[in-house]
Amino acid sequence: MSSKIFPDAKHPETIVFRDYTPKQLIEHDGRTLDTKIFLGIRGKVYDVSKGRNFYGPEGMYGNFAGRDASRGLAKNSFDLEMLTPIDQPLDTLEDLTEEEINSLNDWHGHFENKYGCIGNLVNDTT
Repeated sequence: MSSKIFPDAKHPETIVFRDYTPKQLIEHDGRTLDTKIFLGIRGKVYDVSKGRNFYGPEGMYGNFAGRDASRGLAKNSFDLEMLTPIDQPLDTLEDLTEEEINSLNDWHGHFENKYGCIGNLVNDTT
């Protein structure tokens, strides 16, 4: 008779640090419950899945899921016009004001401290 004192350990899913293009990032928008939610900001990609209530389809920041959220966060705007189409080059953000850059830096710090950085957001070279 064999009995286990400790249940089998469950290890968290490992996400390998890698580069993501906007077309790859959009696959992680949380539209299905089994999909991780990723968000891009300032050239980095973060796994925001543990914040599904905020970043999922019904969340306050849901339109940023699977996208580069840099411009929208810098301007504190949820308008869809803040999102660069996924078939276009990444937004250079060159026209941001000092106040908007400070806002973006604050948001970037928030993601660095709260969520895991899982990769870089890069332009599609194909």
